[in-house]
Amino acid sequence: MRLFTDDEQLLSKLNAMGNPLERLDKVMNWALFTRVLIDIYDKPNKDKSKGGRPPYDFLMMFKVLLLQRLHNLSDDAMEYQLLDRLSFRRFVGCDEHKIPDAKTIWLYRERLTKSGKEDALFDLFYQTLEDSGLIAHKGQIVDASFVEAPKQRNNRDENKQIKEGHIPEEWNNNKRAQKDPDARWAKKGDQNYFGYKNHVSVDRKSKFIKKYELTAANVHDSNVLEELCDSNEPVFDDSAYIGQKVPEGCQHHTCRRAFRNKPLTDLDKRINQSISRVRCRVEHVFGFIETTMKGSTFRGVGKKRAKTNAMLTNLVYNICRFEQIQRLGLKTWA
Repeated sequence: MRLFTDDEQLLSKLNAMGNPLERLDKVMNWALFTRVLIDIYDKPNKDKSKGGRPPYDFLMMFKVLLLQRLHNLSDDAMEYQLLDRLSFRRFVGCDEHKIPDAKTIWLYRERLTKSGKEDALFDLFYQTLEDSGLIAHKGQIVDASFVEAPKQRNNRDENKQIKEGHIPEEWNNNKRAQKDPDARWAKKGDQNYFGYKNHVSVDRKSKFIKKYELTAANVHDSNVLEELCDSNEPVFDDSAYIGQKVPEGCQHHTCRRAFRNKPLTDLDKRINQSISRVRCRVEHVFGFIETTMKGSTFRGVGKKRAKTNAMLTNLVYNICRFEQIQRLGLKTWA
């Protein structure tokens, strides 16, 4: 009982100092995810007479995955932090006697990936934002950021086969499990990246992520523009999207590009400056992911798992943005 009292005193002190997890809990209705989580994780025909340890609560494990992504932790590091930090345990809703280990965390994320229903979780929360009037629909900003994956050490012949869509026959099952045939190399400026791209459409006023697409890193940003955009809303993007098709009713505001022997005119520069004032807001989104959420790295293998990672990244960002707007009263676009 003394330990429980001490824990309560510690939590009260943390909350008084501004515990960010307590702030998230205060504004979030976590139960809204329950229906989809049951659909993903529940096994109605499971024979419970065989005994065994009861499964962890679905919502608790989902909050573990969200918290893990908020701090960009590996499965082992997440297990350690749950053991070590009272605020983490209180947020997810477990005590020190029933803490999921790294393997359990991996298994729950893997089941989410195999279900193919990760978009349903993202869409559920986005719909609550729509219902609350937090999506302004006064413009959408489209951009993409790299999601770096573990680099592959393949020889030239292996890389050639992978690019052609084949898995090298000499790879055994254990080696295949460690290889990522979906990730690709890409270059931006002088920097090389290996992995994927997180393409997003962001609401111009509220800075919520509206839609996302996950592709290999070498896929050009413009390839998924039409899928990301809502119709009848202005679209703001950079020069990478010049000449690309957008949905019906969209005004396309694209930064002008200079060409050899054809520099930008003063009018072009003014147009670019006007568009950039809007487009900079998507950089705030990526900046939050890179700083507060410790970056966009992906530790797994394969596009399906990378898609789950992207969903968790974008959902966690939206949840944090929602808390920020509620706490600071930032809704001024209605």
